[in-house]
Amino acid sequence: MKLRTSMTRTLSALAVTASCVLTGQALAADAVPVGDAKAALSKTSMCIGCHGIKGYKSSYPEVYHVPMIAGQNAEYIVAALKEYATGARSFPTMEAIAQSLSEQDMADLAAYYANLK
Repeated sequence: MKLRTSMTRTLSALAVTASCVLTGQALAADAVPVGDAKAALSKTSMCIGCHGIKGYKSSYPEVYHVPMIAGQNAEYIVAALKEYATGARSFPTMEAIAQSLSEQDMADLAAYYANLK
């Protein structure tokens, strides 16, 4: 009887441990990347041509006032990029750029532009 109880406890402990490991891995996979402004320096060239020019208006596919994003909230920038990537926001140039970015790229760019004045 002691052997069966000991075995049951051991199996229960293993099941709990396995559950914790799997839950931890799932949470880690869902973790939001932390932006690194320095890592974004090599990624800003695709942004600066439009978003770095005061009063710039895009002419393709229509005239559109391009917003300055320096100092913008990082979470907002990430959300906007994700919306362009999925098509929830529509502007061909931004859709193409956003679709080329990883979630880490988006977080890095957002951290960079959020820290600019």
